[in-house]
Amino acid sequence: MEGMLGTPEATRLLRTTQLRVTRPRVSVLEQLQHHPHSDVDTVAQLVRAELGKVSTQAVYDVLKALTSAGLVRRIEPAGSPARYEIRVGDNHHHVVCRACGEISDVECAVGERPCLHASNDHGYVIDEAEVIYWGVCPACQVTGEVVDEPRTDAQLRAEPAQRHTK
Repeated sequence: MEGMLGTPEATRLLRTTQLRVTRPRVSVLEQLQHHPHSDVDTVAQLVRAELGKVSTQAVYDVLKALTSAGLVRRIEPAGSPARYEIRVGDNHHHVVCRACGEISDVECAVGERPCLHASNDHGYVIDEAEVIYWGVCPACQVTGEVVDEPRTDAQLRAEPAQRHTK
């Protein structure tokens, strides 16, 4: 999904996948455009700021429907709750900062989809590879922030002053 996703584009996408157009669905798509790799709590807060009262369960339901329809991709880095993004269909990968939890997109590792050739496919027809690289982002390198294991979202929320945005 390239370009800016506005309400008309979100509405069109929902209709092309046979999903009913609702304000929460449109809002979730738009929020993920501006806040990729967000967890459910973050998406819920952003949607509430736009629409008012929307339950976290409603956001879970919307994300499940959008993921099932192929409009949203769910990723699950170790030690972190599921994250969501609207960049779908290109089998890109991710890099995660061990210090602050920042997630960035990484283009396909090598060649055509599925990007990696398994040393032993065990007879499977492989159509996707999910790769997560781990390291320390440039901002945390500057501050000297280094950890051995990625922090959980609860730890990151408890330390908001240390987290940065890109």
